[in-house]
Amino acid sequence: MNRRYATDRGFTLVEVLIAVFVLALGLLGLCGLQVASLQNNHSAYLRSQATLLAYDMADRMRANATALAAPALAYNNPTATNNTNCTTVTGCTPAEMALHDMYEWSAAGSPTSVTNVLPSGAGIVCIDATPNDGGSAAPACDGNGNSYAIKVWWTDDRSGQEMRFVTTVSF
Repeated sequence: MNRRYATDRGFTLVEVLIAVFVLALGLLGLCGLQVASLQNNHSAYLRSQATLLAYDMADRMRANATALAAPALAYNNPTATNNTNCTTVTGCTPAEMALHDMYEWSAAGSPTSVTNVLPSGAGIVCIDATPNDGGSAAPACDGNGNSYAIKVWWTDDRSGQEMRFVTTVSF
């Protein structure tokens, strides 16, 4: 009886080692899922930020209806200009407000701007009949149509490619 017991020694140790190995493989798989989940969550966060930024500019435009509508069309490719009068009781003209809105929305000097909130962020507001085209280097604004396109681009850390969010505002 002692001989049979002596030959079976160590069998449970091999079973434990195999179980630990299988458990380790399972935990590595879970770690991979966690990393993928974090990457997808960050990508969704960036898209949410782009959406909020685009809607922020749309709200600014709706609040400045005089500059939004024809014949002014002051929001068509405005140059970002910081006008401190627009933030005081002195006030500014609707066209100056459009330039200041673009400054606060897109210029690096504003902490809540597209360039500061999104990685490699860029944005443009223009009249465009085909808003779902172009890139940050060439926005492809054709100047046709009866609506403004608010285009926001950023680099998605997950894929490294340029992403785009577009919304439109009619005038």
